Amino acid sequence: MAAQPQGIASRPAAAAAAGSNPMMVSTSPTTRFHSPPSSYNANASFGGRSTTGSFSSTGAVGDSRVVGNAKPLKPFNSTDIKILLLENVNESGRSILTGQGYQVEHHKASLPEAELIEKIRDVHVIGIRSKTRLTEKVLAAAKNLLVVGCFCIGTNQVDLEYAAKNGIAVFNSPFANSRSVAELMIGWIISLARQLGDRSSEMHSGTWNKVSARCWEIRGKTLGIVGYGHIGSQLSVLAEAMGMSVIYYDIVTLMALGKARQVASLDELLREADFVTLHVPATSETRNMIGTAQLDQMKQGSYLLNASRGTVVDIAALVEALTSGKIAGAALDVYPQEPGGNGAFFNGQLNPGWGDELRGLKNVILTPHIGGSTEEAQRAIGVEVGDALVRYINQGITLGSVNLPEVNMRSLTLEEPNHARVIYIHRNVPGVLRRVNEILGDHNVDKQITDSKGDIAYLLADVSDVKPSDLKEITDSLEALSSRILTRVLY
Repeated sequence: MAAQPQGIASRPAAAAAAGSNPMMVSTSPTTRFHSPPSSYNANASFGGRSTTGSFSSTGAVGDSRVVGNAKPLKPFNSTDIKILLLENVNESGRSILTGQGYQVEHHKASLPEAELIEKIRDVHVIGIRSKTRLTEKVLAAAKNLLVVGCFCIGTNQVDLEYAAKNGIAVFNSPFANSRSVAELMIGWIISLARQLGDRSSEMHSGTWNKVSARCWEIRGKTLGIVGYGHIGSQLSVLAEAMGMSVIYYDIVTLMALGKARQVASLDELLREADFVTLHVPATSETRNMIGTAQLDQMKQGSYLLNASRGTVVDIAALVEALTSGKIAGAALDVYPQEPGGNGAFFNGQLNPGWGDELRGLKNVILTPHIGGSTEEAQRAIGVEVGDALVRYINQGITLGSVNLPEVNMRSLTLEEPNHARVIYIHRNVPGVLRRVNEILGDHNVDKQITDSKGDIAYLLADVSDVKPSDLKEITDSLEALSSRILTRVLY
């Protein structure tokens, strides 16, 4: 029989006992580096949650681990938390979850839809990266699912609306790999300016080709950053330190770092910049935002770099601009269609019309979606998302959730042995709180907090002096309410 979930306080000790310490990493750049939030978020005209790292309240509350005399909580109606982790989630995240005593099943790759549907039926938690698609069809099969952990920046691979309407919280790591992506961009800029990819390929084939024509220093050149969020702003600092002039475009006014300058329009940025880098999410507004018209606006002999989302650039138009010489070089880390696993799958069949031609172009760097694939970033993401999952499972705290209201409440303590935490996710309709408080009215409610996000509301209440029979009565009564989406009781 699997061990019952233990309180958050037990996790560091359990991890140490397992011979690993996932906390020996920088868990988030927010502890050391505060950059402006991206404007590409739910309140901006582009819509959606930022893939560049929009700020959330997780950065403000500090360390999520509970110490001291915090009371370990366990679910009243389920003691066997089952977790499915896909796509080789980092050991730091796995250690946090296994250290809680949860049943953790781990796979190195994503799963075909039919197998995913079968696997997800009984699990309470699923952890994924960018390849797994949690569509309405998949989520509808998950009868016990409480929470999704996206061990990556984006959440566009999850049907967030369906998840929220069914009480499934979704967490991600919006900024833990920002530095890794920013450093990759600097490496790309230098490599394109010096044609290093071509020279390296020539040397590997035995050709010595020592040339300086159309090879440049980056000092004194202008970098244009589209999307001045966590990645864009860090890149701004690095580029300026190397002697570049930095301009940026964002859909809201943001304070510049250093000597960077915000421009009024995308077209203005494209006309001025020698190098253009993209840091925006995948939305209907950003789809093919760089196409033929925008490439025509760019300087003759300039460079385009994209490590945001594959739908942002019309690659067929980019191929044409590279072939004509309008664009001197490009670097791509993301593509409209990407393979589901490693292997010889990146070809014209996957991306017909340009897939094979793109691979044959000079001074074009192609990487397999590795912008955030560093040991430091993946460990930090594992810790950040792993801690968020533990907070939610063990305490019902939603700080950092992208689709439910963000609600926090202090832990119950060992001095409160007969207390329980009631979690009620419900439709945001009139009269719900009155009905809930009528159900809790026979008990002393020590503290209570509620918040709403659109049509979904989230309530936490700590109730004192309750017996198991009381918990069953509370649970059954809440389950019977017409507003109910999901009820959990922890004790």
